[in-house]
Amino acid sequence: MAELQNGNANHKLNLEVIRSPAVILHPAGEIPVGGSATYFLSNLDQNLVITMKTIYCYPASGRRSTESAAEVLRTSLEKVLVYFYPFDGRFGVDEGGKLVVRMNGGGVPFVEAAAEYEMEELGDVSLPEPARLRGLIYCPPAESIFETPLLTIQVTRFKCGGFAVGMAMSHSLADGLSTVEFLHSWAEIARGLPMSLPPFLDRSILTSRRPPAVEFPHPEFSDLAGSLSTSDSFSSIPIIHKSFTFNADKLSRLKLLATAHGESPPPTSFAALTGLVWRARTKALKTPSSAPTKLLFAVDGRNRLNPPLPTGFFGNGIVFACCICAAGELVEKPLAHAVRIIQSAAREVTDRSIRSAVDYYELTHARPSLAGTLVLTAWTRLGFGATDFGWGSAAQTGPAELPTREVALLLPENNGGKGTVMVLGLPASAMNEFEEMMKF
Repeated sequence: MAELQNGNANHKLNLEVIRSPAVILHPAGEIPVGGSATYFLSNLDQNLVITMKTIYCYPASGRRSTESAAEVLRTSLEKVLVYFYPFDGRFGVDEGGKLVVRMNGGGVPFVEAAAEYEMEELGDVSLPEPARLRGLIYCPPAESIFETPLLTIQVTRFKCGGFAVGMAMSHSLADGLSTVEFLHSWAEIARGLPMSLPPFLDRSILTSRRPPAVEFPHPEFSDLAGSLSTSDSFSSIPIIHKSFTFNADKLSRLKLLATAHGESPPPTSFAALTGLVWRARTKALKTPSSAPTKLLFAVDGRNRLNPPLPTGFFGNGIVFACCICAAGELVEKPLAHAVRIIQSAAREVTDRSIRSAVDYYELTHARPSLAGTLVLTAWTRLGFGATDFGWGSAAQTGPAELPTREVALLLPENNGGKGTVMVLGLPASAMNEFEEMMKF
């Protein structure tokens, strides 16, 4: 059965830190835009106006003193911002009502902090618990998204000498792959190395066609709220987060369970896990049989476009594949049925469908609706943990919180493990039933 990680019960729930005043950092050299200039955001960026908060833990070791960690990270961040200069701005709106980045020099807040406890008291940071982890992320107060920094960094030093990097980044600026490429570039400069992959910043290659041409239906934007009763929503109900670890043996068993009789080869781990979570969550929430349930999952479109996006493309290259199924059909049919729906939706993400989605937003300014929806995204192959600022790779990485309660996340196992960790939030009553369905 899947191994349950139940909330780090032996660790402090609220880990306080003492922060120094924020220092506003700017690129350490000339950048090609400034003043009244704006930086274009594509229609794929418009759909992701959320802040991703992540943590990277570096224990003390005999390899190198951590006394200078904050200074090294600060000066190298200023240098890497020359190449990733959009982070120096703030959101604005163009004449068409779409988000852009105003290159107004708002800057990147950088905070040093001290924790009066050991790093091990953090527990497993793959389990997002805002009450436990919020002290490691700096989010200055802002009255609107137009005042919110697009990137903030906090470096927290622990009593043991280890340190954590807490990062809050606007998803409109970068998807998971672009975030990792930014981190690795920053880390290379911190280690005194040249950047191995300069960013490609021109997002106009994802501009809409003229005239826009919507060639396909786009159910990812459909709003299921009218088809759901108020009891189908848990938007106002408190939720708890739990994580489930699947090692290689458990993943193999799951893929066999997800394989229809006579079909070969078995599905990917992603398809099998996604089908498992979608079915179990739908059943645990007691969604009425006739009600529709929607699944959105992120697909990297970089190599599905023709031509592919350039190497080092910085921005959002992901699109959301969409599955909609009646709840009764989803939970009553075998897991293989859900997997086939997921595989079909993934195959439908092509150059033409991505261009059509870009054009759909151009005409409607619609964002995907999350009513009755599970949003699943995978960080398993991105390489967050490989970020080495000079003190080795991160021992642990994870999200400080999930951006919305509809999101489930697949993560690589921390501390050198080879498994996959699935994290999601549900009301306590639904979580109990969900846990039972993870036993196979």
